[in-house]
Amino acid sequence: MIHQTKCKVFVSAQASDRNVVNLLLLKHRNSINLSDISNIGKTWEQHRANAERISNYYATASDDELNNYAWRIKICSEFLEFQLSPEQADGILKLKLSHTRFCRVRHCPVCQWRRSLMWKAKAYKIIPQVVTDYPKYRWLFITLTVRNCQIWELRKTLDQMNKAFKRLTELKAWPAKGWVKSLEVTKGRDGVSAHPHLHILAMVQPSYFSHGYLSQAKWTGLWQQCLRVDYQPVVHISAIAKRHDPTILIPEILKYQVKESDLIADREWFLELTRQLHKTRAIAVGGILRHYMRELEESNQDLINCGEEIDKANQQTVSFRWDRKSRKYKIEG
Repeated sequence: MIHQTKCKVFVSAQASDRNVVNLLLLKHRNSINLSDISNIGKTWEQHRANAERISNYYATASDDELNNYAWRIKICSEFLEFQLSPEQADGILKLKLSHTRFCRVRHCPVCQWRRSLMWKAKAYKIIPQVVTDYPKYRWLFITLTVRNCQIWELRKTLDQMNKAFKRLTELKAWPAKGWVKSLEVTKGRDGVSAHPHLHILAMVQPSYFSHGYLSQAKWTGLWQQCLRVDYQPVVHISAIAKRHDPTILIPEILKYQVKESDLIADREWFLELTRQLHKTRAIAVGGILRHYMRELEESNQDLINCGEEIDKANQQTVSFRWDRKSRKYKIEG
């Protein structure tokens, strides 16, 4: 039996296929929102509402290509179709996305969220295999930074950082046999600058801690040398304990390139960010990890099945359409 309590639709512990049919009947109640039926609904609605703001930003730009982004985001994920899952979590019916249309604009909040989910789902499957193949290797989490730059100098700064990182990996002292590198850009506290930094998940031989160990000061000196700057950049290094699985760092390595709150904070900053990051790479894989994780660098990823297993047999679905006025996904009759 389905109960509607506190704007949530719950399924009783003895749920059966009849419950699924009953849920389908709710399609005739136009007041039902996606967030009423599933916890994930709030997440969808938050990202879609922010996508509306981003679309409006692009619509006001003088650049034709950015205007095109506005239209693409405007129709992104307007319609969602979910497969009804017999599985439940705490009595709440689970929905699995089975169909929608994504715009794939880099800074669309919906697509950025789905892309991050896709990256994480793949990494969670791949890293355990790497650990099995190289059981004695250890893992480091490295963050490499530079001084804040003006937003209109971001591309130039990223070029400098990428060249510096390449120099770093070519040094004899570089210990990693494989690595995943991701770029994150945050908005400066002054509201006009940008703070780009690199996150690296690196695997090193067990001998690193006895023969080739690099202190924090040494890492900082090497990064400064490779950057070719006259100031001491901030570098953070931490080793994952032997008892810990390196997958604990996947959420940090493969998170959003730019926080959603920064994307929507300031229109002019955001439009310049888009220009500066155009055709730059968010994720890069090197060394022996490239054999395992090369597909993370691909641009045309599947943003629907982000770790969600869809069973097409006896598929029953429920659909929702984005309502701009209420900023909710309304159930389709």
